[in-house]
Amino acid sequence: MKKEFTANTVEEAKDLAAAEFGADKSKIKFTVLEEEKKGFLGFGKTDAKILAEYEPSKAETAAEYIKAILSCMDIEAGLEITENEDGAVIDITGDTTGAVIGRRGETLDAIQYLASMAANRSDKEYYRITLDSCGYREKRKAILEDLARKISKTVLRTGRTSTLEPMNPYERRIIHAAVSEIEGVTSKSIGEEPYRKVVISSVNGRPERRQGGKKGGYDKSRRRREPQAHSMDLMKTSFEKDYKKPKPEDSMTDGELYGKIEL
Repeated sequence: MKKEFTANTVEEAKDLAAAEFGADKSKIKFTVLEEEKKGFLGFGKTDAKILAEYEPSKAETAAEYIKAILSCMDIEAGLEITENEDGAVIDITGDTTGAVIGRRGETLDAIQYLASMAANRSDKEYYRITLDSCGYREKRKAILEDLARKISKTVLRTGRTSTLEPMNPYERRIIHAAVSEIEGVTSKSIGEEPYRKVVISSVNGRPERRQGGKKGGYDKSRRRREPQAHSMDLMKTSFEKDYKKPKPEDSMTDGELYGKIEL
């Protein structure tokens, strides 16, 4: 991003550039094209002219994109950026963040995906953008961990495999992590995006049934029930149907909680 600025002095021109780019002057490259001239008795006075070059970081690019989206949604909110080793967490703050989060977080996920695309469109090295609002991600994590423990307990008791509703890659990783801490159960992901889901199974299989009812016969009152998917308040959404995520990220080896929203 390049632009020329003119002011009474070079420093004033630099201030104009910093205000225009919304960045600190230390992050902007300046080239002085013309020094200011005071002249004599008001004659021969000329202004200073500089060329300012500024390349925003990927986090700043994502933040600007998010601001534009929020403006179109008529939402007034602030952004807090926290950068880490391979990406940034952008937290949306304000009184109207409920509209930003959306139903089951799908609006937040959609904005995160678009901001990630904007930040990474000019570079092959992927920079992870995680979007949060008022601690929603942490609350969601607690809900999913609690769900994983409850389903695992049921699987251990009945020996029946349980299939959960489709989830985003980072939500599936939360489930896998919680299940891995419970002895006697295991988990895996099946299906294709965006309908990929987690299956929780017993390591020891289904426990043997005691004979009951009629001797040597089949008790018709005990009908076999097929495994059912648990609603767990995670229903398929219109957003999930409209896009595909780039690649599943079910591996727990990277130690990261949240991945990019992927098409």
